[in-house]
Amino acid sequence: MKSLARFAMRGRSQAALVAATGAVLSVLPIVGLFAALASAAVVALATLRQGAGEGALVTVFAGVGGGVLAWLALGSPLPALGFWLVYWLPVWGLAVVLGWSRSLSLALQAAALVALVALALVYLLIGGTSEVWSAMLEPVRQALTDAHVISAAESPQLMAQIAGWMPGLLTASVYLMVLVSLLLGRWWQSLLYGPGGFGAEYRALRIHPVVGLATIALHLIVVFTNGHWAVAGLVIVGTLLVLQGLAVLHALVLARNARPGWLVALYALFVLGFPLPQMVIAGIGLADLWADWRLRIERRKQDRQ
Repeated sequence: MKSLARFAMRGRSQAALVAATGAVLSVLPIVGLFAALASAAVVALATLRQGAGEGALVTVFAGVGGGVLAWLALGSPLPALGFWLVYWLPVWGLAVVLGWSRSLSLALQAAALVALVALALVYLLIGGTSEVWSAMLEPVRQALTDAHVISAAESPQLMAQIAGWMPGLLTASVYLMVLVSLLLGRWWQSLLYGPGGFGAEYRALRIHPVVGLATIALHLIVVFTNGHWAVAGLVIVGTLLVLQGLAVLHALVLARNARPGWLVALYALFVLGFPLPQMVIAGIGLADLWADWRLRIERRKQDRQ
């Protein structure tokens, strides 16, 4: 990963090449996810290191290169254009915010705000049961029917239910990828130009208490209505609490000089998709909005000295 970041930072052409190649490889199974994350992380890295203008040029050149590659491989440049608009552009914008403010907390909260606005626009402009989602899901329905996974009689009702989840699912998925790419780009910047900087910045992450109140409100809406939009909104704001909870745990490990092995196991459970650790850590993050355990740890440290 460090070698890839170092190669990308050799020049504008190299950065655009890595980003464009990652975008094209994103269509592959399994590997495609990591390629997509790396492609946007390069955009974030170039923007954080060299400024908004250079980051924008890298994004434009990568978009043109990705469009050409998509046209050669898929017969149309439109997938690259969609990738550029929905994914690279938000990452570039958030990297500009991070570079200007020097506040990871502000950048992450700005990402959540943009995602919530995008979620509202998707539901208002497209909706959850429109013909757009039905047409998008039709190949999936046909494949499942042909494979006898579901019956032809059950498929319309099942696809209608899935269509209701599509706006929130897509918005939340893109939001999570944008966050990971931004964090990856910032980590690369730290590795190359300021070792240890990202760790210190992340351990100091503090989300505004309003996010906690919004999370509680959305959770209550989900419990009583099970609204699809509320579930997606809960994922968006809840992710910020998970990140804050992880920041608290990292700060605790550093303060206690504890072995980081259990953190590695915790991240492994995250990757495997176990929900309980995520819920517990989100709870830690929520409580920390008011308890501020890191401040208490720092005060105790000062008292001992």
